[in-house]
Parts: sequence; structure tokens; C-alpha cells
Amino acid sequence: MNAPSPSPAAGAPLLPTYFISHGGGPWPYVPEMRRGLRALELSLQDIPRQLGQRPRAILVLSGHWEDDVFAVMAHPRPPMVYDYSGFPPHTYEVRYAAPGAPALAERVAALIGAAGLPTRLDGERGFDHGTFSPLEVMYPEADVPVLQVSLQRGLDPALHLALGRALAPLRSEGVLILGSGLSYHNLRRFGEAGRAPSAAFDQWLQDALVHAAPAERPARLIDWASAPAARIAHPREDHLVPLMVAAGAVEGERADCVYHEVGVYGGVTASSFRFGGGAAA
Repeated sequence: MNAPSPSPAAGAPLLPTYFISHGGGPWPYVPEMRRGLRALELSLQDIPRQLGQRPRAILVLSGHWEDDVFAVMAHPRPPMVYDYSGFPPHTYEVRYAAPGAPALAERVAALIGAAGLPTRLDGERGFDHGTFSPLEVMYPEADVPVLQVSLQRGLDPALHLALGRALAPLRSEGVLILGSGLSYHNLRRFGEAGRAPSAAFDQWLQDALVHAAPAERPARLIDWASAPAARIAHPREDHLVPLMVAAGAVEGERADCVYHEVGVYGGVTASSFRFGGGAAA
């Protein structure tokens, strides 16, 4: 893939990256759900302010797309993937109409391949709710180009940190990298049953990401399964691994917690994090 390398303007700022807890299903389109996630909504709405500039494009790593390789969305007008069930009928008709970014997809695949990681372009994949739900809140006009990159099956944390490193040059090219998952994702233990394990795992996240030296972050994330309540918080790590990509793209820089809520989803502690620069909170 011979996509040209963009030439960022001299002194172009490095955009931060984010790991966001993206909420449940199509929550922005269901008023009672949106009211219950007001703190999350406000945190997502504040990200454009933190950036201080309009991104050229948004690249999302969603916990809802896995492939045998790091597949890169290349559809010019991505369709919708309604990957949820049991919600009101209108939520299967919502449309987040942001354009795709086929030329950028070529650039992304070239970066991934140059890092020795397996990749392919995918011309059919559409936006899943790990992408369209938070972006409906962050950029409701849907006028910023968006593409997704899949997780790789096996969900190896070191491999996804390496993916983040491969994508790091995009930060100086105006591309906002979002890891979209949930800091606690155990569908069998939400509500009161999730109160203690989510709090324990969240405290580990705060220590590993915000309070520890940035140089310690990769090793701690690779060893995440030894954290308190780790396998209760994430019986399967599909909603945690997007964090590895966001962190891998910003090594050596500080991390900040940009959303923290206790008692959401009936008792759960949840957080989102920013890596690298951005306006002060």
C-alpha cells in the first residue's frame, strides 16, 4: 500500500489520545438512558474543547470489532452496524452520517504494515455503537471523517500496544485516536454486584495510568490480568484492549482521568482517560 505520507505543518501540535467508556448500546438516542448517563455525556462533549482544534479525522478502536488482522475501514460512506438487542425500534434506524476516510485508511494500513503487523483494508464494514454512540454526543453534526480499525482476535495487550505505537504519527497529522470500550465490562455483574469489583479495578487503573510514571505504563498494562478484580471487571478483555492502543500511541507523556463516576449502571465505578496533551480540565 503506497499511500503518501502527509506533511504536517511545522510545529503541528500532537493531539492527545483517549480511552473512553462508551456507555450502553444506543444510549444517546434513548432519552431515559441519556439522562442516566449525564456525567458521561458532559465528559464526551468536553473533548472537543480539550483538543482546542477540529480534528482532520477520527480513528476509533472499538471493543465491538475484532478480525484476524488489524482491519482498516475504507468505506467512503460507512453503513451502520446495529450490534445490540432489546432496544426501542427507532434505535435500529438511527444514522450517524459522518463520511469515511478511504485515503486515510490507506495511510493507516501503511503505518500498520510498516510496523510488521498484519492488516487489510475493509471496504464493507460500518460504524458499530462503540463508534456512533459516543460520536453522536461529541460531534453531533457528523461532519468530521471517521474510520475504525479492528482489534485483533486473541486480544494480546502487547500486540495492541504495538498497534498504538504504529499509529502514533497520526497524532501530528490532525487525527484523533479514540479507544472505545468500558473500564468495567461484566454484563453478569452490573448493579450492586459490580460495586466492589469495579471500584477495585478502577483504583488500579488510576494508579497504573495517572499516578505511575509514564515509563511504567506499558508493563503494567501488559500485566493487567493480575490487577485486583481484573477478571471480574473484564471476563473477556474486548472492552479493555482499546485502552492499550490509546496508551501505546502516547508513550512517555502524562495521562489524566477525564471522566469518573461512582454508582453508574446501578452501582459501577467507570472512568475514561486522556493520554498526552490537551487543554487543562
